[in-house]
Amino acid sequence: MRSIVSPALLLALASSAAAGEGEIRLFNGKDLTGWTYFLEKKGTNADGSKKMADVWSADAERGVIRCSGTPNGYIRTTGDYTSFVLRLEWRWPEKPGNSGVLLRMVGEDKVWPRSVEAQLQSGNAGDFWLIEGAALDTDPARVDPERPRHRLRTKTNEKPIGEWNEYEITFDGDRVVLKVNGDVLNEGTGAEVVAGKICLQSEGAPIEFRNIRLTPTAR
Repeated sequence: MRSIVSPALLLALASSAAAGEGEIRLFNGKDLTGWTYFLEKKGTNADGSKKMADVWSADAERGVIRCSGTPNGYIRTTGDYTSFVLRLEWRWPEKPGNSGVLLRMVGEDKVWPRSVEAQLQSGNAGDFWLIEGAALDTDPARVDPERPRHRLRTKTNEKPIGEWNEYEITFDGDRVVLKVNGDVLNEGTGAEVVAGKICLQSEGAPIEFRNIRLTPTAR
């Protein structure tokens, strides 16, 4: 497949990734330090809510974050990030499901907050969803005619259920590029340049994450 990324951007991506310089481990492999959460109030506590540990847990032996998938919600970083290369691995341990990585999340916590979503739904990793008016310009051929805030990937490049996949997400100024298992599947420009949170969604099925690291870029 012909790359949809310009040579200049590819050079910038390679430079930013060199030797892991300035890399931040967003998940320390042991616990959820540096993360907080939001969940819909559909649980069993007296106020109808659930605790973070009811849905999200860290397996220190395997270096994995596990999400039960219900109720809907997310964990998010306590820090804000604007321009960066984000790398993470995910897998569906039991069955196909839905999730996503919310980028530059701003505003109030809710389902779902203003952000650019890098989709993780089984078979659709590499799609964009633009949530609560988030801006992004993409190739018109990849705009979903039925839901214009949905921007389609160029192909599906996921591994079988149970195996680990890798996302590499570059948000550089107003430009964002999504790579799944080493292949560029989507890109866009015109995003709002704003510092925001990074969120991992709970959206209906168990999912696991590991090796979550971020390299800030100079913007």
